[in-house]
Amino acid sequence: MHQTNFIVREPLLDPRQRVIGYELSWQHHDGQTPTDQELEDLVGFVAGHVNHAEHGWMLRDKLLFLDAVPKMLSLDALHALPPERTVLTLNIRKLTDPDVRAAVQAVRVGGVGVSIRGADLRLLGRNLAPYASYVEVQFAGSDVATQARTYAAARHAAVRMVGRPVATWADFDACAALGLDAFVGKLHLTPRPGNPVKGMNPTQSTILQLMQLVQNNEDLPKLENILKRDPALTYKLLSYINSAGFGAARRVESLRQAIALMGYAPLYRWLVLLLATASSSGYSPVLMETAVVRGRLAELLGQATLRGEGEHLFVAGMFSLLDRVLGLPMQEVLETVPLPEEVVRALVSREGRYGPYLALAEACELNSNLVASLAQSLGIAPLELNKAHLSALAWAQSIAA
Repeated sequence: MHQTNFIVREPLLDPRQRVIGYELSWQHHDGQTPTDQELEDLVGFVAGHVNHAEHGWMLRDKLLFLDAVPKMLSLDALHALPPERTVLTLNIRKLTDPDVRAAVQAVRVGGVGVSIRGADLRLLGRNLAPYASYVEVQFAGSDVATQARTYAAARHAAVRMVGRPVATWADFDACAALGLDAFVGKLHLTPRPGNPVKGMNPTQSTILQLMQLVQNNEDLPKLENILKRDPALTYKLLSYINSAGFGAARRVESLRQAIALMGYAPLYRWLVLLLATASSSGYSPVLMETAVVRGRLAELLGQATLRGEGEHLFVAGMFSLLDRVLGLPMQEVLETVPLPEEVVRALVSREGRYGPYLALAEACELNSNLVASLAQSLGIAPLELNKAHLSALAWAQSIAA
């Protein structure tokens, strides 16, 4: 399949800041609006890469919102996506056509979600219920009282509301209080004000020590001694080694055996993931998931040209959000965590061998218009980037599980 467009994503958050799904859209390489045919192609491409014949829906409990045109309502490819996880977003103007209204009702009977964009809730709140499972609302922080009444009417109609764009944490809190069900915006990149805990907790300090020992290739007894000081870490490592995902042939009981079986490079990666998830700074869960996707995507993008350096690319992606996870300035994080010089360059200035791959992974989640130029400069074709992007999303769900 020849592709000239790039998949970009935005997370949908619930009122508890958890990622409940992703909105995927095409970004045209030359900035044009994608055609109807291209939007149809997106459904087929996504279905082919996140709904595995053997493993099923690889995004687990996540919803997928896709921009839609009426023709997509009768696409065969739509049947390749799980209906309860699929939401098609249509503009309200399309519902003026009785055939489109009938097609919308048909896909809804089949379980596919439909989100309506551009509706005036004051006029249409209750009338949308037969056609929409979701309705997009443009939140404006000015007239909250009027919006509260409007949203109450929509709630009575059993239509879930998606607020966009929710640009500030104050808007997020207002939307949550008004009863909105989901939010689209780039809030995860803005530290939430008032997080009281900053810096490393004892578990993270232990993880840091272990990372240093692994980087220095220290012998197993030294690693074992550090791990023994933290029973929770020991439990996590043994649970991971004995999980079905790791696939050890027999049950592993000893720490030394677990470390030997895992190997130093995978152990380092596991510790990087753990360092971020062990935060007690009150960070938003979306931040962690974004870091994991970013790390994995950067790693996949560099596979062809930077063989053997995948761990460094993964670390660069993960650590690019660690300052927000820990509530510390990046400079302070870098003084605390020992990292290779090229990884530091990528984190500080997006330069060096790893910087451009990290910048490209970021651009895909920011819907940035730099995606095409960054991909071109690295010699990465749209198809290659899109496959890597969906693969990284699926991998992040498997890690979470």
